[in-house]
Amino acid sequence: MTPPRSAGPWNIGEAARRSGVSARMVRHYEGLGLLPAVARTESGYRQYSAADIHTLRFVKRSRDLGFSMEEIAELVGLWHNRRRTSASVKRIAQKHLGELEQRIADMQAMQRTLSHLVHCCHGDARPNCPILEDLAGTEAMTRA
Repeated sequence: MTPPRSAGPWNIGEAARRSGVSARMVRHYEGLGLLPAVARTESGYRQYSAADIHTLRFVKRSRDLGFSMEEIAELVGLWHNRRRTSASVKRIAQKHLGELEQRIADMQAMQRTLSHLVHCCHGDARPNCPILEDLAGTEAMTRA
């Protein structure tokens, strides 16, 4: 008796569909070693298991949260390691959180600056433009 189609193994297209990751990215993640060696048919086609698809979903969720590929590799290793400590996982997440907070603060500063420059620009037929002056670094020179 043939097992139901939902039991796997699945080809790369079906694995991509089930995991929400493109086939190109499935190959990329496999090449990076985020997936263990994938089974192949006699003709060389990849065959993905339910565990492979679960790992692909893990990687996708990690990417969605902005983790780097190096961090994801470390997290996948910890996820598969039953002897891991949650402190190791938390350390990676805290470091990433701090980096995100810094990037958000930097972007908020950019937003405030750009908002101020847009407010100061008359946006009319005159050639003077505080936005261009700021970008060129000439604003301070013209005021001096």
